[in-house]
Amino acid sequence: MEKREVEIAVISDVHLGTYGCHAKELLKYLKSIKPKMIILNGDIIDIWQFSKRYWPESHMKVLRKLMKFMVEGVQVYYLTGNHDEMLRKFADMHMGTFHLQNKLVLELDGKKAWFFHGDIFDVTMQHSKWLAKMGAIGYDSLILINSFVNWGLALLGRQKMSFSQKIKVKFKDAVKFINSFEQTAAELAIEKGYEYVVCGHIHQPEIREISTEEGRVKYLNSGDWVESLTALEYHKKEWKIFKFEYKDFEKDDVEQGILSDGEDLHSKLDVNTLLQKIKLEIA
Repeated sequence: MEKREVEIAVISDVHLGTYGCHAKELLKYLKSIKPKMIILNGDIIDIWQFSKRYWPESHMKVLRKLMKFMVEGVQVYYLTGNHDEMLRKFADMHMGTFHLQNKLVLELDGKKAWFFHGDIFDVTMQHSKWLAKMGAIGYDSLILINSFVNWGLALLGRQKMSFSQKIKVKFKDAVKFINSFEQTAAELAIEKGYEYVVCGHIHQPEIREISTEEGRVKYLNSGDWVESLTALEYHKKEWKIFKFEYKDFEKDDVEQGILSDGEDLHSKLDVNTLLQKIKLEIA
């Protein structure tokens, strides 16, 4: 597959280390693009639920692929989220082409874009973190149950379903929270004079103009790699949502997590070796 040139790829809410993470699909997406910059907008590694008992090779391959991008000169920004908040103590760390930050402001073709995860708008995160963590465990369990149900539906030749999407649609409070999140992000961005505000956190991919009495801004959300399997792409002055579709990729390639263009992200591409290469470049 020919790699697509992309100026910026924005990915968030991957939740590596959890059962719901679609690492193989993400790996396939990463190998299909040739980006100049990658912005990892929070919750990439799920430190909240990290367990040595569950860390598949496909999850490690995603990290290796990202590190390979760095070695190749691609600028990689890791913006912290709530599930990887432990990294915030190391914010503003720069190592070669890797940058660990809490937020990022870029000028894109004369317009300012503000990138951050978005958990600062979550009242539950601010005042009841233990409740948020319990909710995360419940969400991961729901995704795991959902995967078994979808496996059964696939055997019967029936269409897959998303439990969490149905819950979001059914409960007005969930819809209200999403709308409030988007509105708050937009209002704050307008107040700061930004033309774009780019978030993650709510697992809801979106691109839309939001207007207030003070002005207007383009609100963008990169979605997630648990259910939506989406990313944001900026190229030739335009934003678009990339949606992973299995029909666009070889099925065996996705299931095995092997890159068909000759790249090998198995153990011989050692993470320590890549780190050493980065150190040499810095020196």
